[in-house]
Amino acid sequence: MDPHSSAQDVHRCELCETAILHSYCDFCHVNLCKPCVVDHISDGYDKHKIVPFGERRSTLIYPKCATHSHKNCDLQCKNCNNIFVCSSCTASETHKGHIFVEVSEVYTTKKNAIADEANKIENLISPTYEEIALDLENQLANLDGGYEKLTTAMSKQGEQWHREIDIVVNKMKTEISEIKVKHRDLLHKHLDEIKQIQALIKQTLLAIEEIKKSTEVSPTIEYSSKIREFSKLPPKVKVTLPTFLPKPLDHQKLYSLFGQITPLSTATEENVLSLNKPNTSSRELLDEPELVATIQTGYKQVYNVTYLNEDCVWTFGSTKDIKCFNMKGELLHTVSNKSEQRPNDIAVDGDGNLLFSDGKSGTVNKVNNGQTEELIRLQGWKPSKLCVTSNGDLLVTMYSGDKTQSKVVRYSGSTKKQTIQFDDEGKPLYSGNSSFKYITENRNHDICVADNEARALVVVNEDGKLRWRYIGHPSVTKNKPFKPCGITTDSQSRILTTDGDNHCIHILDQNGQFLRYIDNCNLEYPSGLCVDNNDNLFVSEHFKGNVKKIKFLR
Repeated sequence: MDPHSSAQDVHRCELCETAILHSYCDFCHVNLCKPCVVDHISDGYDKHKIVPFGERRSTLIYPKCATHSHKNCDLQCKNCNNIFVCSSCTASETHKGHIFVEVSEVYTTKKNAIADEANKIENLISPTYEEIALDLENQLANLDGGYEKLTTAMSKQGEQWHREIDIVVNKMKTEISEIKVKHRDLLHKHLDEIKQIQALIKQTLLAIEEIKKSTEVSPTIEYSSKIREFSKLPPKVKVTLPTFLPKPLDHQKLYSLFGQITPLSTATEENVLSLNKPNTSSRELLDEPELVATIQTGYKQVYNVTYLNEDCVWTFGSTKDIKCFNMKGELLHTVSNKSEQRPNDIAVDGDGNLLFSDGKSGTVNKVNNGQTEELIRLQGWKPSKLCVTSNGDLLVTMYSGDKTQSKVVRYSGSTKKQTIQFDDEGKPLYSGNSSFKYITENRNHDICVADNEARALVVVNEDGKLRWRYIGHPSVTKNKPFKPCGITTDSQSRILTTDGDNHCIHILDQNGQFLRYIDNCNLEYPSGLCVDNNDNLFVSEHFKGNVKKIKFLR
């Protein structure tokens, strides 16, 4: 019986085809029983790797070295565009003084990133396309009913005009039918486009599934992310039904006076997908937030924390080093600021790359595959806090060199798109000489700034128009001035901001109404804030150097 095709039979050795298998050659990918192991390795080939069957496919398959054919490439050269090299290559004159990284580490990082991408595509992007398709299908389902109402109104007008108007009525009904065909064709066209993209998403998920199962290094590392492509959602189509506008009876101008059919109206509205904060059902605040974990960063002072993926956060503190920790508190990566001073802030873009602002050099930088590259360089201004928006833009708070002005600037890549600095009366929105202006974007696209010196939250809409300010909430337990610092938002558009001197976190709704405090979990001088995709809250404790993970929603 074929050991590959039989679901009823136990797995059997692929050499003798009779004995129950025990081992596996992780190089040749062959199932083996104990006696056949000896026969399999008797050919003298030194690459065989025999492992227990339960540990099969655990060995990485490295690419062969183009220069030294007898060796595998288990390293990459950072100075040579990350080409694969073997141990002999590293000792050659060609790569003298170069920096090398282990392929296994790159492979593991990319494998995790691919798994995270699969999760986003499957649980966020694909359901979003399902909603778009359902909306179009509902429009199609309601199409006949809408047009029936239209023709009914027209028929009532026709009855009043007696027999001689019937010809005109039938002519206009024909026009309606033609418009209806165009309407239906338009909806079908957009629905077909959506379903084509959904098919590509399914193909991508299948390809990712194959990569996840595979142990081949090259396909995994060479995999190109589709997240940005799929995140560019098509416009949301809303086709407005034509209307019938009756006119008074005039026998000489029956057709022109009988009424008017408005042309088919098609409107599109921007449809933005948020990768960082997926759609969630309504979630209520816990009466008592729960401390889930505490990460000791090693900083004497820790300023902010930003979410990377399900198991990792980036932090920065009082040194030049930016550190990445998992939830067990294990240090995974460290990035050093070349200017030898602490960064002003950190963020993570849609591709998972670390961004950080450097006040000394006046730059915003991106770390890609361990290499730091300059993204933005300012003249006369210093970059402060960062926020990556739902559509991939970058918001930067900045202050002038003489520390008299502050503003928020929106960038697309390195291109400036928008400046937010003054209200409708020409007055400054933000205080002038403080670099502590943490920033976040709410789900309704409001831009929220915690202005520490002004002792206020300043919230403007997407166009930069002031919506509201929040200056704290009176309470007998909160007896020191409100001085907000870190700021973030949850999946329900609530705004959370730290109040370090009062050792608590304020929670507001999207319109600035105070909801409650988080003042338990032994918080001491909370500073930076962020939330993950499941609305877990991460809080940095400034003077203790800790980051706490807190559950605050049901």
